[in-house]
Amino acid sequence: MAVQYISVDEATKRGGLRMVVVGNVPSPWGEAAKGILHIKGIDWAAVRLAYDSELLLQWAGQRSAPVAIYDDEAPRAGWAEILLLAERLARAPSLLPSDPAERALLFGIGHEICGEAGLGWSRRLQLIHLGLQNAGGFPEKVARYLGRKYGYNPETGEAAAARVADLLCMLAARLKAQQEKGSRYYIGNSLTAVDVYSATFTGLFRPLPQAQCEMAPGIRAAFETLDARTEAALDPVLLAHRDMMYAEHLELPLSL
Repeated sequence: MAVQYISVDEATKRGGLRMVVVGNVPSPWGEAAKGILHIKGIDWAAVRLAYDSELLLQWAGQRSAPVAIYDDEAPRAGWAEILLLAERLARAPSLLPSDPAERALLFGIGHEICGEAGLGWSRRLQLIHLGLQNAGGFPEKVARYLGRKYGYNPETGEAAAARVADLLCMLAARLKAQQEKGSRYYIGNSLTAVDVYSATFTGLFRPLPQAQCEMAPGIRAAFETLDARTEAALDPVLLAHRDMMYAEHLELPLSL
């Protein structure tokens, strides 16, 4: 299902599901939301984030992405809010377990990947810190902008690498434990949203090939920056799971 991109003006005048996404960069939060909509076969229109658009700010309520807006309902920006909206719009296939304990596990792991201080958040701080230290990571101009936006300081930047490594190890251990039970997925024996989050956020460490994911050289180089601790924590089981997800469940090439 090819992504349809429309202007901010057109988006504000039509109904249905529209989602603001970061353009030309595989932001994992946006790619995860796209993946969920793709798996569920939900029709939607994309609006590229324009930081200088006052109309977009008024409509979406923020200069960030992804932001999902359905008909005249309030904008939804949180990863869990977007997932729950998608579940309401298309109940099948469900990406939430029916068992309450497994559902709680999904939201716990989901937060550790997507939420504040989670894997994506911590990796972003790590790349900001490296960029400002001239040690790889984001280009300095990007690093300074993101640092101001996400509350970077040298102490949080320095601590981010340990948090990233701990979370990568946790995810790898979870997958290995599931494989010992005969499952390829994080929870139970079937696909859930956590599998989508893991696959898309792995791109922050090992981006998909250029033919599948066109990226500017500077951003690709930033995402590929790995210190020794991070590289050791990036277990091959995470990359194998990512490749399985894109081969069987997610759309390629990415539409940015």
